[in-house]
Amino acid sequence: MNVAEPAPVKTERPFWKQSLEPYARPHVGRAVLDLATSVVPYLALFATMLVLHGDVSYLVILALAVPASGFLLRTYIMFHDCAHGSFLPGKRANERVGRVLATIVFTPFAAWRHSHAMHHATAGDLDRRGDGDVMTWTVAEYRAKPFLSRLGYRLFRNPLVMFTLGPIYSMMILPRFVKRSQRPRIRRSILATNAALAVVVGGLCAVFGVGTFLAVQLPMVLMAGSAGVWLFYVQHQFEDAYWERTDTWSYADAALQGSSYLRLPKVLQFFTGNIGLHHVHHLSARVPNYNLQRAHDANPIFHDVPTLDFFDGLRAVRLKLWDEEAGRLVTWREERRSRPPRAAAAPAAA
Repeated sequence: MNVAEPAPVKTERPFWKQSLEPYARPHVGRAVLDLATSVVPYLALFATMLVLHGDVSYLVILALAVPASGFLLRTYIMFHDCAHGSFLPGKRANERVGRVLATIVFTPFAAWRHSHAMHHATAGDLDRRGDGDVMTWTVAEYRAKPFLSRLGYRLFRNPLVMFTLGPIYSMMILPRFVKRSQRPRIRRSILATNAALAVVVGGLCAVFGVGTFLAVQLPMVLMAGSAGVWLFYVQHQFEDAYWERTDTWSYADAALQGSSYLRLPKVLQFFTGNIGLHHVHHLSARVPNYNLQRAHDANPIFHDVPTLDFFDGLRAVRLKLWDEEAGRLVTWREERRSRPPRAAAAPAAA
């Protein structure tokens, strides 16, 4: 009886591992500095706005909400790094800090960590879309869908929906629900975060009032969430992005060709926690946010990646569908122009 030989084990290290290893080492001091320049100012501004609400013009509250939303967005990046286990040395330290930050950013830690890990494992794979991605259809898929499905997709990709209702739904509403299909650990994460939020939000509402809490919290969530959704969008949604079927998909190509380098002014790079260097992050999620720039500057493999500036990122919002034949994202107008002409009607019988 012949016994099939086991498949050979792949032992070769990915080509980028060695060059990025020096930057994939978390540092306690840098992590503490990150928390001191994100969580601390956010909570300080939040408390100030709660105390001042009702005693000053609401325009003052809205003015304070602008920097506060920036610090909230930066806090989300710290939460993001904890989910990757890259923020602090040690798995337990990352989990503990991540669970605390989860309450501030309204997002269950374990549930989001699982969804985001799926995104990293499948980004740019046309056959494995749907986990932690911005929903993206191909031109052929869009044309094959019934009218109501096409209408729903168009509404989802509309900037007014994506950047206003989207942040409220994705941050405040969707993470509150438990699904039977989820693993027990994921369900416990959601329920624990909901319980913590109930205590914190309930306490703040009891002290300051529901109206004051909403008047202070919602503008910050909307601004930080809108910026966060836009960042996540432009990281993989640009004209020459990378989408391939599973049989030709490559993890390294998806990171280097399908993840943008969003070059922002330094002040915006600070508030976004360097996440615009997304090509580095997708190639190695073990590199913490405070090492992304150094890793990019020191490694030539990153010097020829898709680069966008702020205005390129704004223009990318026009892109709606992946054209497999052209190998790029296209706008609604380009989709209409590429439609095959309708067959001419047959002449009437004499």
